[in-house]
Parts: sequence; C-alpha cells; structure tokens
Amino acid sequence: MTTRRSLLRTGMTALLAGAGLGRFGSAIAAGAGRFEITRTDAEWRKLLRGDVYEVMRRSGTERPFTSDLLHEVRTGTFTCAGCERDLFASHTKFESGTGWPSFWQPLPGSVLTQRDTSFGMVRDAVECSRCGGHLGHVFDDGPKPTGLRYCMNGIALHFRPASA
Repeated sequence: MTTRRSLLRTGMTALLAGAGLGRFGSAIAAGAGRFEITRTDAEWRKLLRGDVYEVMRRSGTERPFTSDLLHEVRTGTFTCAGCERDLFASHTKFESGTGWPSFWQPLPGSVLTQRDTSFGMVRDAVECSRCGGHLGHVFDDGPKPTGLRYCMNGIALHFRPASA
C-alpha cells in the first residue's frame, strides 16, 4: 500500500542516493593551505567540469551506476581527477553492488579521511591527500583483507592502464 510517508521516504532515499548531484557538506576549499596543491575556487571551476567540480570541491556525489570506471577491469592505477595523484591499485577494486567503484585499500599516503555528519549520518569522507578533492566515503563493510569499502565517485577518478 502506497502511503504519503512511503512516497516521501522513497523520494528522500533517491535524493540521498544521488538521483542528482547533491551537496554533502561544505566546500573542501576551506582546507586550502594544508594541501600540496591549492587553487582558488575560480581556478578549480575552470579546471574541473561542472559535475566533477560539484563532487570534488563541494562534496557532492554522482548518480549510482553512471561511472564508466564502475566496470573497469584492466590492470592499472586509479588517480585523482583533480591532481592525478595515484590513489588505488586496480587489484584492490571489487564489485560492491553499490553503484560506485569500490576498493578495499588505497595506496599508502594517498588519501585522508575526515568525519562527515551531514544528513544526520556519521560517515568518514575520503579526500585526496595532495589536493583535498572529495573522492567519496569509506565504510567498514568491505572484503578481506582490510574489511573496508572505499566507495568512490567515479568522476573524481581517472584510470591509467599499466604499460604492456
């Protein structure tokens, strides 16, 4: 039976799941100065196309199941779309069923985490350690050996195939 409450719940779930780009926190530009690569907001807007800017600099999220990188299976390295820092080795990628590229471990020193309490949830946001770009979130429901799931926005990543 469809009720007004169930319709509202479904709508909010779709919104939070990324039915469109959402803002899940304040702009990361506030962290300027603590990163090796810093740019003004205008420089980031010029460098990153609109949807990538919203995710990486405004802590948004892309719609689930839309990233080309979701099905990337080649050997290589996933890098930051903002500064090309190496973030994840392809052998740590796994299919989580969530609609976003997921990894069980980042490369050493490549990412930072910070508590995200937006929308009444408690999560750990993941950002690039070089430019501070928002990448996604990390959860403790991943596979062995770490038990972690780095759930990343595909548009915040680039893929560099291994040379043959």
